[in-house]
Amino acid sequence: MITEARGPRESQQPHSTGYEQLLEMVRYEGAYPTRERADEAVRLVLAGLGRQLTGDERVDLARCLPLEAARILTAQIPGPQPLTGWDFAKDIATRSGASLATTRWDIGSVFTAVSAQAGPLLITRILHQLPTGWALLFGQADLTPAA
Repeated sequence: MITEARGPRESQQPHSTGYEQLLEMVRYEGAYPTRERADEAVRLVLAGLGRQLTGDERVDLARCLPLEAARILTAQIPGPQPLTGWDFAKDIATRSGASLATTRWDIGSVFTAVSAQAGPLLITRILHQLPTGWALLFGQADLTPAA
């Protein structure tokens, strides 16, 4: 019997070293029991961020991330109106079927690792582009100017 030799499907291909390092950072930050659980969080949160982020900040962030993570981010079409940080967390929770507490944990774990790769200057630019509430998701104070 002759069978066609096929390589693994894209979802089964081994990840690059950079993506593996990102997963390990997220796994450590989130205290996830497995790399697969960290991968789920990364995919969910980066896809959500990809639906919010536009312009140079989106491009620059993609450049900072490993190729697999950049693809997850840039495969999404940004929505017409960016969500507040709270609405973003609710959207991710709805899409995943997880509780808001679990979702908030996932977001914080992924954004901590993303911040380490992107650096403070790019994260500041990203936060200036997005509505209120996002700084808290990135583990920063959400300072608003006095009226």
